[in-house]
Amino acid sequence: MSFCSFFGGEVYKDHFKPGVYVCSKCDHQLFTSRSKYEHSSPWPAFTETVREDSVSKHEERPGAYKVRCGKCGNGLGHEFVNDGPAKGVSRF
Repeated sequence: MSFCSFFGGEVYKDHFKPGVYVCSKCDHQLFTSRSKYEHSSPWPAFTETVREDSVSKHEERPGAYKVRCGKCGNGLGHEFVNDGPAKGVSRF
């Protein structure tokens, strides 16, 4: 399953079949379906990555990080601190 680009529309927001989400540009493994959760934003959200180097994060403003593929740098969205299914869990 590829993590879709913003311009292509998000087709995996409500997709919960078992599998691994990969970068749409380089197929680098990002997230597993086990770490996916339901939420109100238009993009899929995850609580953890496949590996420590699956993504890179850079703070854009306090509490908001730009998330990119750890291999090719493709933009994947944002992580918001203290936003997620449980307090202290971040969303990608």
